[in-house]
Amino acid sequence: MVLEEIVQPLVKWYRDNKRILPWRDKDNAYYTWVSEIMLQQTRVEAVKPYFQRFITELPDIQSLAECPEEKLLKLWEGLGYYSRARNLQKAARTVCAEFDGRMPRDRDALLTLSGIGAYTAGAVASIAGGQCCPAVDGNVLRVLSRLFARDWDITSQKVKQLAEQELQPAMPCACPGDCNQALMELGAMICVPNGAPDCAHCPLADLCEAQKTHRQLDFPVKKPKKARPIERRVVYIIWKDGRIAVRKRPKQGLLANLWEFPHVLEGEDAQQTFGIALTQQKPLRRAKHVFTHLEWHMTGVQAQTSDGGTFTWVTPQQLEQEIALPSAFRVYRTIALQA
Repeated sequence: MVLEEIVQPLVKWYRDNKRILPWRDKDNAYYTWVSEIMLQQTRVEAVKPYFQRFITELPDIQSLAECPEEKLLKLWEGLGYYSRARNLQKAARTVCAEFDGRMPRDRDALLTLSGIGAYTAGAVASIAGGQCCPAVDGNVLRVLSRLFARDWDITSQKVKQLAEQELQPAMPCACPGDCNQALMELGAMICVPNGAPDCAHCPLADLCEAQKTHRQLDFPVKKPKKARPIERRVVYIIWKDGRIAVRKRPKQGLLANLWEFPHVLEGEDAQQTFGIALTQQKPLRRAKHVFTHLEWHMTGVQAQTSDGGTFTWVTPQQLEQEIALPSAFRVYRTIALQA
């Protein structure tokens, strides 16, 4: 089998079965770009409402470039990986300054923008620009590894580059965007990552080497993940005169420059660390948040104080409408707003 053989049945299947998505088939490079950045590390169904809210508030590149950071992060609240939002804005400002406010549709030009790598550049260039170039993500690598029964380590950058090189000559210049989206859609809907693929409904089943030998679950090959270190933390919802304590995180590192509830490592003296006296302390539920390379196992505490400390004190309304809290604190944010 050669890759050119998959194009016709794959594109036909896509056009007959593709999901209706708010950014799809809009001929809008801005929509394509924003959606692709949001979809990194995030499920399609989770992205849909965020995308709609984002483009309602920031309908074009100019509005994104000029958006105050606090508003931008509030629009992104809950999606995680906030550097994505900051890179979006940085890239938007570059587009306004260097591309006359028009989103470039050329792959090489797209690669000059913050937060855009090979996959996103290929996706935007092919879908919005009709440029004949591949867009290879985890879904595509999984499809290809099963099609050819290859023991690729799909986490390897070299494997990704090899796949791009192999796909390039097979890309149909008449519909490169549909071809790329078809590969992604097949990996998301049929040739799924967790569990058995739905080979009975796959347009490429007759061509698939893994399916022919009943080895679908042997591919793709992944290196075993290292166990994440666990940090046990105590998160405080501290009230003072009807306001809640929040603070900004450091400008570098995990959750850089984002708001958070005060917290300490389990076993630390919170009053000494915060420099304030706490009264009426009440335990709250436990919660867990998994970062890429770290887990926080949290216990909550609600408390009162008459001291200001070094915190910023916000009303529940400000917490709900203005302050962007990372999803790590979602449980405790809900508790604070229900108090």
